[in-house]
Amino acid sequence: MHTVLTYVLIAAIPLLACNTPRHMTSQSTHTIAIRLTPGQDVLQALHNVVKLHNITAGWLSTCVGSLTAYNIRFANQPTGAAGTGHYEIVSLVGTLSINGSHIHISISDSTGHTIGGHLLAGCKVYTTAEIVLQYTTKYTFERKEDGTTPYKELQVIEHK
Repeated sequence: MHTVLTYVLIAAIPLLACNTPRHMTSQSTHTIAIRLTPGQDVLQALHNVVKLHNITAGWLSTCVGSLTAYNIRFANQPTGAAGTGHYEIVSLVGTLSINGSHIHISISDSTGHTIGGHLLAGCKVYTTAEIVLQYTTKYTFERKEDGTTPYKELQVIEHK
């Protein structure tokens, strides 16, 4: 049985002040649906939701929307590439945690040219971004150096 809860969010969280997330629970998996409005920063919005719900093991389920500005770090590059125009979000995927998130985005322009990479701050919504994310209390995601790469990689801790 699913329960639908409506959160009334305080204005101190400007990202969500005009949004009413829908929150559904099924055993240890929870679903949150939000809509971002023009000008909102996608990464900041996701950070705010993760913090608000104290998410320790989450993932992006789906997203459709558009951007007027992007900032993406392409594969094996030290810094991001930015641009402005009108872009469709064709993919938004990743793991979410208050202990560190890892999110990729793909966008396409009016000719269908598509680029993608690590989502950085500065991806601004054009008309909308409809995002559904899920999280569980069964796991905790952490990011630690484990010797397999020079980076802090995902560590999955199962709660029994």
